[in-house]
Amino acid sequence: MHTVNTLCHKFLQLLQSCCREGLCGDITFTAKVEAKDLLRKPTIKWFKGKWMDLASKTGKHLQLKESFDRFTKMHIIKAKENYAGNYRCEVTYKDKFDSCSFDLEVKGLFSDSTRQTQTPILPIKSLGEHKQEEVPEVDVWEILKKARPDEYEKIAFTYGITDLRGLLKRLKKTKKEEKKSEAFSKRLEPAYQADKGGKIRLVVDLADPTVELKWYKNGQEIRPTPKYIFEHKGTQRIMVINNCQINDDAAYSVTAGEEKCTTELFVKELPVNIVKVLEPVKTTVNERIELECEVSEEGAKVRWMKNGVEVPTGVRSRYRVKSEGTKHWLIIDDATKDDTGTYSLMATGGTTEAHVQIDLKPLKILMDLQSVTMLLGQPLKLNCEIYPGNVPGRWYKNGQLVQSSERISIMHRAKNHNLDIESSTIHDAGDYTFVPEGYTQTLSAKNAIWINFADPPRVHLEALNVQDNTVVIVAGNKLRLEIPISGEPAPRVVWMKGERVILDSGSRMRAETFADHTCLTIDIAEREDTGNYKIVLQNEAGEDTASIKIKVVDIPDPPEAPLVTDVGGDWCTMTWEPPRYDGGSPILGYFIERKKKQSSRWMRLNFDLCKETTFEPKKMIEGVPYEVRIFAVNAIGVSKPSEPSKPFIPLAVTSEPTTLVVDDVTDTTVTMKWRPPDTIGAAGLDGYQVEYCLEGTDEWILANTELTEKTRYTITGLPVEAKILVRVKAINAAGASPPRTTQHSILVKEVVEPPKIRIPRHLKQTYIRKVGEVVNLVMPFVGKPRPKVNWLKEGQPIDKTVSIRNSDCDSIMFIRKAERKHSGKYELSVQVENHIDTATLDIQIVDLPGPPQAVKIEEVWGNNVALDWSPPKDNGNAPIIGYTIQKADKKTMEWYSCIEHYHRTCITISDLVVGNEYYFRIYSENMVGLSESATATKDSALIVKEGLKLKIPEYNDRNFTEPPTFTQPLINTFAIAGYNATLNCSVRANPRPKVIWMKNKIPIIDDPRYRMFSNQGVCTLEIRKPSPFDGGVYTCKAINDLGEAQVDCKLEVKAFVPEG
Repeated sequence: MHTVNTLCHKFLQLLQSCCREGLCGDITFTAKVEAKDLLRKPTIKWFKGKWMDLASKTGKHLQLKESFDRFTKMHIIKAKENYAGNYRCEVTYKDKFDSCSFDLEVKGLFSDSTRQTQTPILPIKSLGEHKQEEVPEVDVWEILKKARPDEYEKIAFTYGITDLRGLLKRLKKTKKEEKKSEAFSKRLEPAYQADKGGKIRLVVDLADPTVELKWYKNGQEIRPTPKYIFEHKGTQRIMVINNCQINDDAAYSVTAGEEKCTTELFVKELPVNIVKVLEPVKTTVNERIELECEVSEEGAKVRWMKNGVEVPTGVRSRYRVKSEGTKHWLIIDDATKDDTGTYSLMATGGTTEAHVQIDLKPLKILMDLQSVTMLLGQPLKLNCEIYPGNVPGRWYKNGQLVQSSERISIMHRAKNHNLDIESSTIHDAGDYTFVPEGYTQTLSAKNAIWINFADPPRVHLEALNVQDNTVVIVAGNKLRLEIPISGEPAPRVVWMKGERVILDSGSRMRAETFADHTCLTIDIAEREDTGNYKIVLQNEAGEDTASIKIKVVDIPDPPEAPLVTDVGGDWCTMTWEPPRYDGGSPILGYFIERKKKQSSRWMRLNFDLCKETTFEPKKMIEGVPYEVRIFAVNAIGVSKPSEPSKPFIPLAVTSEPTTLVVDDVTDTTVTMKWRPPDTIGAAGLDGYQVEYCLEGTDEWILANTELTEKTRYTITGLPVEAKILVRVKAINAAGASPPRTTQHSILVKEVVEPPKIRIPRHLKQTYIRKVGEVVNLVMPFVGKPRPKVNWLKEGQPIDKTVSIRNSDCDSIMFIRKAERKHSGKYELSVQVENHIDTATLDIQIVDLPGPPQAVKIEEVWGNNVALDWSPPKDNGNAPIIGYTIQKADKKTMEWYSCIEHYHRTCITISDLVVGNEYYFRIYSENMVGLSESATATKDSALIVKEGLKLKIPEYNDRNFTEPPTFTQPLINTFAIAGYNATLNCSVRANPRPKVIWMKNKIPIIDDPRYRMFSNQGVCTLEIRKPSPFDGGVYTCKAINDLGEAQVDCKLEVKAFVPEG
């Protein structure tokens, strides 16, 4: 054990010496924080070296434990040589900080006699004198490997693990690598931890952002609320849980399509410490006791215990618990001797206890009870006197408690206790005892009664004044049935229900007998209490019996869940069965409620009772899921609601299809086409159903077994020359729409239609394409039956490189790579029987032209050259639209265009440079472009120099020098702390000036926080991430040989204030 001698400020004791321990030995370092003025637990961290946080290294050989009495321990198990080094312990609390460091050397092996756990301790005063029990050494790492995820938080709390998140990450790496998810690129962590009242973010990455995502808590789907916020950030899906509470400690899962990943959230509650302990109490019976304790947190949950058992604090309990702020009280208003014991208060951060001793007050008997003997019918008076006078007591007769009534009077005045009985009867004889409360002493006396006559027993049911001796009571109410009886001596009364005898000691149902009446009490009436009750009276003079029927009525049971039998666009039809139990009263009617499935608000549909078991809710929104439920009503009240019906969606059928016409007719088929309905609705449109009916019959035959989504359908297998009617229905989830029927019958017989070629507008003129391009021409035509199609080129069959594809309604000419040989006139003929139609197409395939011919220089004079040439031999199957003439100096042979798109075959080039020798070349051009090559002149043209005299003008040199002048001054600027700021100005001077920047008239030289630029007279000073201390007056000064100038500005740096 290593001790520490010096105290560092208020937080931590520093180790002063090196710790030298044996190899393979155990060592424990203990830090104790002085916490007299701390309201909450400070944060303590252990480091090795300069940066290694040991919280992430806990495991088999290293354990960190933190207790709520300001102790924290670092336990090294089986130290190795590489464990040696410098260690540091840091403690922080709000804006306060302290730390200590020590060295650990590991040498040699311990002998068996010296091998033991070494514990350097950093002692400091704690809040209480609680003793810290030594915890047996365990391998927390192995425990976590074998534990379930929901036990991680408990293990971390037990063994003082401060970095549970880091430990879980290491644990995750040791487990078998999971199969890569197809929906999640990054799954949830195995567990998360949050402080109570804090915020936690659960983040997943989706491989496919379009997948629908749902979050669940303990299997229940989570909806967006201010507590649960859903965020989208690229492929990330984030759920934020605000204000974490204990009920948020649960299992969470997220599903994406068919895949699912889960995690556990642990909500950590800070410990509640004892600030003021309980004080022992010693008092006497009948006194008021208050036990007071103060804890460190307002509204904290604490438990009061008595002798290790939790104190009951219900409505009927003798104990009352009160709390105000951080103070808690346990109050006993009228203490008894049984309240003696050890009382304790348990909080999450500690326990305090105190002993309560309650003694009896000394009792003095001033006048004892006296035995008396009297005649029947005479008054009986018993009295006694005791001290102290404020002690209450109870009277007993033959061990049975005596209660006050109209005939019996019990009085307590100061020291006197009196029992008076008017007109005594035979059953008043017996042993009477007075017992003071809280004492073992009793006062007793005997009373004897003389009997003069006997009277047989009798039950007086007529006093009830109920019809047919039937008593009706509402369930849950209290029933007290008092029935007068008579008889001498007092008869013995027995109450029975069936064969079961009702005792006077029952908790809920009991029978009591008094001098002149018997009473049946049912504290809370239930349905099972309905039935016939029998009263049997017996004494020496005889026996009497009577029967009473008790009927317990209640609200009816809820009906079964209603059944929705039919659904329309904004209505539905629902039915239900009456409840199995009507509560003993006939059902008067029903209330019906409905709600949207996603809502929790139910709406009443009828305010007058519905007498039937069917109902038709209306005015619903089409396409929205609804649920309905039923309340049964009888004379007692309204039942609980039934289970909601299965969700249903009001849907309406579409309107009828429009524009039903005949598209085609053959000898066995009829093709119909139509347009979609004008109104479709929320149910959408699944498809169409086509039916036909032979003329003269009423039987409609279904033409398509499966719905067709197209608005065109061919009915096949029809008899030749039959006449049919056709109708079409639109189908959706709500059913079939009204049909659309043809107005006239259709004759099933193919009609010959002469062929007709419909030439597209762009093919009525020459069709031009470049060499190598694709030719794809579609020639539509009509005709029935299917026409015969034939193509010719210039009267001859077309080339094999041209593909032809024919259909019922068009013919397609396709050339994958056009060549100039494909140019020409093509003739298309379409024939149906003796009818024929033709069309001619003119196709022109064009290419680049060849170069011009015979380019020559005709004449050279002055700075002009005359050129002449002939058109190209190959025009590329397209007219020549111009020429491009270029020139090149013989010295450089770099070509420059003189003129483009020139139409003639001769030209004069002017403005040539005297003394240069030129060559010329010409390109030809058509609609495709310039020729690939040009034709150049064989000879060159020399521009001869003429005798010219150059007169050089005289120029006076201008003085461009000037002193510095600022054309744009500095401007007063505001900057935000942490964000770069720039100051700009512009200066004009010749020669170039020297620029100097100053802050508060002090030059800025070689300061890395400033960067200076000067470009084309613009001077810039950049201040990198300024702080409020960088504010001040900045000056820019420019100096050259002719003078100097300067400008000033003021910079103010404001602190950054984040929003919210």
